Amino acid sequence: MKVGLPKEIKNHEYRVGLTPASVRELTAHGHQVLVQTGAGTGVGLSDALYLAAGATLVADAQQVFAQADMIVKVKEPQPQECAMLREGQVLYTYLHLAPDPAQTAALVKSGAICIAYETITGPGGGLPLLAPMSEVAGRMAVQAGAAHLEKSKGGMGVLLGGVPGVPAAHVAIIGAGVVGTHALQMAVGMGARVTVLDKNVDRLRQLDLVFGNRISTVYSNAQSVEDAVLDAELVIGGVLIPGAAAPKLVTRNMIASMKKGAVVVDVAIDQGGCFETSHATTHAEPTYLVDGVVHYCVANMPGAVARTSTFALNNATIAHAVALADKGWKRALRDNAHLRNGLNVAGGKVTYEAVARDLGYAYVNADTLLT
Repeated sequence: MKVGLPKEIKNHEYRVGLTPASVRELTAHGHQVLVQTGAGTGVGLSDALYLAAGATLVADAQQVFAQADMIVKVKEPQPQECAMLREGQVLYTYLHLAPDPAQTAALVKSGAICIAYETITGPGGGLPLLAPMSEVAGRMAVQAGAAHLEKSKGGMGVLLGGVPGVPAAHVAIIGAGVVGTHALQMAVGMGARVTVLDKNVDRLRQLDLVFGNRISTVYSNAQSVEDAVLDAELVIGGVLIPGAAAPKLVTRNMIASMKKGAVVVDVAIDQGGCFETSHATTHAEPTYLVDGVVHYCVANMPGAVARTSTFALNNATIAHAVALADKGWKRALRDNAHLRNGLNVAGGKVTYEAVARDLGYAYVNADTLLT
């Protein structure tokens, strides 16, 4: 199979879908890997390293898309990339379709086979291809929140951990999954007062056993979310319904009642965000104000630490990439139910139920396309 690696073009996105080590894995299996010149330079991976791994360099993205049987990326294809996809071509990347009707329509129109990292499941449960970026984003959320609490960044001028004689800031974390767990690790390490909210009492119990009285665990409902949000200096939203739009747990009225200069970080923004006042921002312009509250809603947070994120992502994605190249998409998906859960769009049909429901498409079970 010819596997194509284009350079990412989303705002301030420096990650790359395949490292030279991943290219070597694919070429060792007999596949040709077409790499756009400069694809890895943003994370210190030179063209020479790709050549040494067995890649074939091509000048531009148009050549990658035109020649490759499978495209491997990091972020969802931008409009000009969607226009280059063709019927039967495999696209393997993050998609986050539920809050993005324009991208979904473009992928349906293309006829391509679109496999989303974020809905591939694992044998032990969870979302193993989403997890490494959620780990990064959870940790970054606290760093970003702490920075934007500074007065020069629009915040109230509070040091997250306080100092002797001055209390620490209160960090409220909504969601105790991968994002929330890594956020609370960072917040506790920085000395903040931390409340984590979730509906899964067993998960709260696990966190209580690990962190004890260094955190407060609270069952999540409308009242407890409001109480925590109004008391906090920093609120981090890390909720996820796989493949579906994120629920709006923090209302506009709650935002209006928050402390002026408080900060909210919406890590769920890739799936539409869990704050009613959220809209996606970029690393170039990461924040905006609503009712005096700083909103940080960057849709590709891990792109800011692109080298760490690239290697962490490749660790999770390469095995499935090799399987898709070795077997072809139909057999690879037949053989692996977890990989099959990643199929979101195929041949003009929406094959992920939550996306079809949220965007009003007819749902087609992936199994019907694999015979």
